[in-house]
Amino acid sequence: MRRLALAFALLMASASASLAASDVDVTCTIMLDAATGKTLIEEGDCAARTTPASTFKIPLAVIGYDTGFLKDAATPVLSYNKGDPDWGGANWLRDTSPADWMRYSVVWYSQRITRDLGRETLERYLRGFKYGNADLSGEAGFDNGLERAWIASSLEVSPREQVAFLRGLVSGTLAVGPEALEKAKRIVESRAVGDWTIHGKTGTAFPRRADRSFDYAHGWGWYVGWAEPNAEKDRTVVFARLIRTRARTKTSPGVLTRDALFAQWPELAKTLRP
Repeated sequence: MRRLALAFALLMASASASLAASDVDVTCTIMLDAATGKTLIEEGDCAARTTPASTFKIPLAVIGYDTGFLKDAATPVLSYNKGDPDWGGANWLRDTSPADWMRYSVVWYSQRITRDLGRETLERYLRGFKYGNADLSGEAGFDNGLERAWIASSLEVSPREQVAFLRGLVSGTLAVGPEALEKAKRIVESRAVGDWTIHGKTGTAFPRRADRSFDYAHGWGWYVGWAEPNAEKDRTVVFARLIRTRARTKTSPGVLTRDALFAQWPELAKTLRP
């Protein structure tokens, strides 16, 4: 574990000059063979739950397609409204399709889905997925579960639960229609990394202080998804990596986590034996 954490920290440092090796904790790295469920790598505390942040968009996409709110990668197109979250820049201010929503991690699009479906429906699906604590109540006293339960709030999930859900997604064993699974998988970003294709979603969140301001020095960074070796089309590895920063970073913790895993992947993949 120490060698893996050190390698990751060095890669993180190279990705951002503002981030020293001592400024990040690799909380967990876990990888499973999707077909067998065999654990290929498990390093760190992979059982503790924390906020899923924008990785929640993957189960939300499955729910959205299964309920019919989402139709395909291009439909529905929704428009930004004044007062919607706008901190994501220009890509959050324009008309947005499901593919755009996932690619640019548009929070207000998630909120349109959650408000339409409601807490009862969402929690029923999440319990069926065994996705963390399935708690969409939000912050106590603020009635904001449908706006931000998944962002440093009531909904929490462990890395082990993330990969269990992802295994169900790629193996087709989640209790939803197969079309919903295929449509959800299609809008998750894919990258060619070495001899593999990696499909994944980043997630970033920051804890709130007592005065409700955000603590940007101690952010969570997720990267979760699945990977397929180009030479073995019938093999899939599901993975989750979670980090926690100790200093504020110029690049979001989720993007740093993803980019560092990509840089490490060619060597890491050599150890991924079924």
